[in-house]
Amino acid sequence: MELKNKRVLVVGLGKSGVSAALFLRKQGARVTVSDARPSEALAKEIPALLDAGVMVETGGHGVLTFRRQDLVVLSPGVPLHTPEVQQVQRFGVPIIGELELASQVLKGEVVAITGSNGKTTTTSLLGHIFQRAGRQTLVGGNIGLPVVDLVSGSTADTWSILEVSSFQLETIQTFRPHIALVLNITPDHLDRHGDFEHYAAAKARITENQAAADFLVLNAEDKPTQMVAAKTAAQIFWFSNVRRVKQGAFTHADGVYFIATEGGTPEPIMPVAGIQLRGAHNIENVLAAVAAARLAGIPADGIRDGVQTFHAVDHRLQFVAKVRGVDYFNDSKATNVDATMKALEAFPGDVRLILGGKDKGSDYTTLLPLLRTRAKALYTIGSAAQKIEDQLVESLPYPITHAETLANAVALCALEAVPGDTVLLAPACASFDQFSSYEHRGQAFAALVQELTLLNPNQ
Repeated sequence: MELKNKRVLVVGLGKSGVSAALFLRKQGARVTVSDARPSEALAKEIPALLDAGVMVETGGHGVLTFRRQDLVVLSPGVPLHTPEVQQVQRFGVPIIGELELASQVLKGEVVAITGSNGKTTTTSLLGHIFQRAGRQTLVGGNIGLPVVDLVSGSTADTWSILEVSSFQLETIQTFRPHIALVLNITPDHLDRHGDFEHYAAAKARITENQAAADFLVLNAEDKPTQMVAAKTAAQIFWFSNVRRVKQGAFTHADGVYFIATEGGTPEPIMPVAGIQLRGAHNIENVLAAVAAARLAGIPADGIRDGVQTFHAVDHRLQFVAKVRGVDYFNDSKATNVDATMKALEAFPGDVRLILGGKDKGSDYTTLLPLLRTRAKALYTIGSAAQKIEDQLVESLPYPITHAETLANAVALCALEAVPGDTVLLAPACASFDQFSSYEHRGQAFAALVQELTLLNPNQ
């Protein structure tokens, strides 16, 4: 893509939007950025953009700003149905995202991971496995660094391990990972995509440009994910924690195995007991990573070493502290109902669950079976609290505590929990009503728990 002297508009000044704007300037493009937020909210971002020669528009999107462009780069947080974006589409101006922009110049091979849950853990695990195996490895995308920030460090020998979201996949055109993974597809972001069918279709775009020389790794136990198999030209490999697959990764008799060809002999990779991550869902994440790593040519002993030395990522079933005999776990990254279900399944019972935040169009009644069997108390926070309470209150054997804030919820848990209980932050909601990100929410939770440890130094 020739960018020199092209007029390019970057819409949205999140992390990837800022990186995209600076990258485009380095390529010689004439760059404008537009963000609906006021300039005061972007005080940290604007100086670097102005210094680089980027024109900045804040406080709304000007119609003429959109019309006078050769290319529009849309940040993941900006929906395609934004009126100004729809108008640009009618004018025939190309619209891509930062992932597509970077992928056209990124060197080396790409492993791309998507799914409703487990993306960050699997991406981080694969990055760890590749690095421990001596591969030149870059990790980014929806996790950590935007993909454009990886471009300058990539070479023909680089493996870029990318977490990609449905928002990013909406705006791809030629993005083609050599190895693509779809971990699962469960209802999420319905407030953005409108319905589950559109959401699932966005996820399936990860394999849209793959060819027969590429690989697609799919969850054999997830029906929506299985449907992606009909949409690919790539070679399909499966993973399953409950049965042997034709080709791919699976568990059997407490071991992890990989089959390279249909009808082939299973290759032992490692014992299941060597997996350090908590929860059955994390065994699935490991299986997906095992399949991808073997397809990339990493031997079994290298994979085993990587898995056995990898520990949970921040804000994903992360143990924070034990206070007065009560365990506190941070799963702030559980931003949808399915993730919260998986978090609850990781504990046998006596869970005091903190639930709520910004609703994403979710149905919380699907939590009821686990709330009845694994939880003993429920504390609601954030703008979704009333909806959660309305959906659950008549069906639970215990009352729901309307805590409003995370600080109140932690304080109430500290007062009411008894030794042997587990306090779990697994909100099933986005964080943007009270926090800037799920990381911010998780950090706040950890800080509140650490305050409890200071009040109980010998516990």
